[in-house]
Amino acid sequence: MSKRRNWFCGSEEHQISRRGFLGTAAATAGSMSALNLLREPCLAAELKKQDKRVILLWLAGGASQLETWDPKPGRPTGGPFAAIPTSVPGIHISELMPKMAQRMEDTAIIRSLNTKDGSHGGGARMMHLGRRDEAAVKYPDLGAVLARELGSVDSSVPDNVSFYTATEGRGNAVGQAGFLGARYLPMSLTTNSKPDNLARLDSISDLDHLQRHELRELLSNKFIDYRDSSSLRSHNEAYSRVRGLMASDQLFDVSKEPQAIRDLYGPSLFAEQCLIARRLVEAGTPFVKVSRAWWDSHGQNFETHLELVSELDHVMSTLLDDLKQRGLLENTMVITLAEFGRTPKINASLGRDHFASAWSCSLSGCGIKGGMVYGATDENGQTVKDGEIDAGDLFATIYQALGIDPHSEYHVGSRPIPLVHEKASAVTEVLA
Repeated sequence: MSKRRNWFCGSEEHQISRRGFLGTAAATAGSMSALNLLREPCLAAELKKQDKRVILLWLAGGASQLETWDPKPGRPTGGPFAAIPTSVPGIHISELMPKMAQRMEDTAIIRSLNTKDGSHGGGARMMHLGRRDEAAVKYPDLGAVLARELGSVDSSVPDNVSFYTATEGRGNAVGQAGFLGARYLPMSLTTNSKPDNLARLDSISDLDHLQRHELRELLSNKFIDYRDSSSLRSHNEAYSRVRGLMASDQLFDVSKEPQAIRDLYGPSLFAEQCLIARRLVEAGTPFVKVSRAWWDSHGQNFETHLELVSELDHVMSTLLDDLKQRGLLENTMVITLAEFGRTPKINASLGRDHFASAWSCSLSGCGIKGGMVYGATDENGQTVKDGEIDAGDLFATIYQALGIDPHSEYHVGSRPIPLVHEKASAVTEVLA
């Protein structure tokens, strides 16, 4: 959700006074007016009609590819867990994922990421933006782009939601709209699974609230009639959505789900937030990120992954089943991704350290050819031996699977800026 919407959610980080609001609008009007976002309007309208959605399962801290999608049993780097066959002949994944092993027909594994940044902060930014910021240009992250491309101005639901309720690694959590503007920032939920202060106060009747909204809209429209400012229009648009967003608060309430569905997902916070993510995409939210922390297993890697991968296996398989049974999976992509993987070498603390040279992610559902593996690492998982890709290639693949041309361009002033870096190309082998 955009920062402007967060002002109405009572977030202390985003609260702003009337004077501060007007000051910010005036200060940013000049820079925003230089941004041309009218990119292929007919194509954009068609994408919005198709109701495509993305759920990103962000494995914060760096999950091990060796204990998930790219096991190396019997090798010195392999660790104690075996590889098991899946429902697709020839594909094996970690024994910690038996439920996903039976659902591989909807999932493609990419085993050949080389993103070259093994730091939490830099790696997380890279895997959210698909490239590095420039000194003069701040790029939008995946959620902001998809909110812009797949969201609707008149939607009554938030178009970019991010759950990160753990404390570990929260400083590395990325929510950046860059040159797209604050309209496309996420609704960031960091303390609980439901936005604060989204409901109408009991002391204000629905009629009073409607009339206040109409009065504000009347005055605002008169104010901008003779002022050509994209910043003011963006503020007005955000305000106009408030009543609809307030009505969406029940989407975050899992008590509205049948108990049988809640039991299927399980009692963990990650499970609850994935269930909310399903509720949101079903209602029309284009992008939801659910973060599960903390995978940074420098010590006791195998105990950590026994717990976390087992949870991921259960929740992810339940989410895919739920989406599929509701007819949503064909229009919803589910991604597992982290800032990097973990070293094949096992350290003295029985841990694995940061490793960005040869690691894995998964793509399921919308636009994806399931039941396949792209790329390969060597026998010990030290290097990519086939199909090496970087963050930009992955982003190009995601965009193309959703029907978005990754090489289409925005313009900041007169400068054209493509959605991915100029050398990036989609992995067509995983596209349906």
